[in-house]
Amino acid sequence: MSNAAQRLEEHRTLVEEWLRDCFREREPRGDLYDAMYYSLLAGGKRIRPVLLLECCRLCGGEPAEALPFAGAIEMIHTYSLIHDDLPCMDDDDLRRGRPTNHKVYGEATAVLAGDALLTAAFEFMLDPSVKLPPERVLEAAGILARAAGGRGMVGGQILDMAGEGHSLGLHEVEELQRLKTGALVAAAAEMGCVLAGGSQEQRHSVRRYAECVGLAFQIQDDILDVVGDTETLGKPVGSDAKSEKTTFVTLKGLETCQELVQKLTNEAVDALTCFGLEGEGLCWLATSLASREK
Repeated sequence: MSNAAQRLEEHRTLVEEWLRDCFREREPRGDLYDAMYYSLLAGGKRIRPVLLLECCRLCGGEPAEALPFAGAIEMIHTYSLIHDDLPCMDDDDLRRGRPTNHKVYGEATAVLAGDALLTAAFEFMLDPSVKLPPERVLEAAGILARAAGGRGMVGGQILDMAGEGHSLGLHEVEELQRLKTGALVAAAAEMGCVLAGGSQEQRHSVRRYAECVGLAFQIQDDILDVVGDTETLGKPVGSDAKSEKTTFVTLKGLETCQELVQKLTNEAVDALTCFGLEGEGLCWLATSLASREK
């Protein structure tokens, strides 16, 4: 394992440990916390929190101090997956190789588990124990709030649902995915820079990097929904076709999409030139995501 890959793995380990402990001090609330932990600790790539911590380090900050924010963005991502799988949304039975949250705990508890994760994210970011300048904390929390709501992830989700059964153009699909998937990825990078007190040049660079990575990630997701297999992915394949969704693959075909993933990955790497060799970790992350099979 390269030094860059090892450092990102260390970030991931820090995030996993923080998530395991975040609700240790809690009062009994029926199945609520069990349902929250069921999805929160179900594995996953932890791309967003790792990206946040590495951008923080890259811009001169201390990753350990940004852990509550890394955990918060993973909580919001997890809540979105719980709700995304519900019968009223994508109606999926499998997530990360296990039954979806509502299949185990029921729809009502799954909805509430998602709600609780969303609000807990802001509770942890804004906790008085956070040892960072208040202006950085508030700006980072604001970035995440915008990326998670109607101007970001939730806005993208409603466009995704509205597009089912309809033929969408390329611009519409790009906008949908920029909001639904890309907004949180870009927010993670920008938050890391803000928490570190990075410069405007650094902030622009990591955000541009993340925008390219986020779009490449979604296009690769569309590719895997066609050519992947359920056992490897840990979720059903062919769900886009089943829901009659317009994707990058339906618009451009597999070969062109594969070329686009590589082009966007190259652009992501180019965006990091101001960091020199220190950007190696993010370069490694971009290329590894471009070649993923799950």
